[in-house]
Amino acid sequence: MPSLHDSSANGVTQTSESDLWVTWAQYDDLVEQLAVQVQRSGFQFDQILCLARGGMRIGDVLSRVFNVPLAILAASSYRGSQGTEQGALQIAQQVTSAAGPLSGNILLVDDLVDSGVTFASVREHLLVAFPLIKALKTAVLWQKAASVVKPDYVVTVLSTNPWIHQPFERYDTVKLPELVEKWSGVPNK
Repeated sequence: MPSLHDSSANGVTQTSESDLWVTWAQYDDLVEQLAVQVQRSGFQFDQILCLARGGMRIGDVLSRVFNVPLAILAASSYRGSQGTEQGALQIAQQVTSAAGPLSGNILLVDDLVDSGVTFASVREHLLVAFPLIKALKTAVLWQKAASVVKPDYVVTVLSTNPWIHQPFERYDTVKLPELVEKWSGVPNK
């Protein structure tokens, strides 16, 4: 049986050293595998904190499956050229949560660790900004070879550093006029 850390075991096939293409079905499978991995670890957490934008879908699903509150923190270092150019890391000043300030045990989720700089910086920021955090564990779908950090939970450890083409990224290049044209014959309800 293939290892969870082998990308072929997860139904995702790397088409080249520079590209890994993921379908919605494959993406959903990876999120479910991450949920099972966290559950099997026995880590009891009070809240999930997802990093926007890549961790939002994952955080939403895990919040529903584990029935715990979801918090959101915007952090970004990729901008320009359809989000493929890395720049300076920006971390939002506020965490959005209906459950109040972060405290107790927190599961921090994102889609991937590339260099690991974002994850390491956000982790450090959270531990300083929210002194009531008792434990902070991290979870991702992919860890690239170049990452300087190893998340606590990882579904797929990659031996290279491909650009991961996630199914929702098509909207990085879709323009609103295209959608209006596409749906022009459908009446409003």
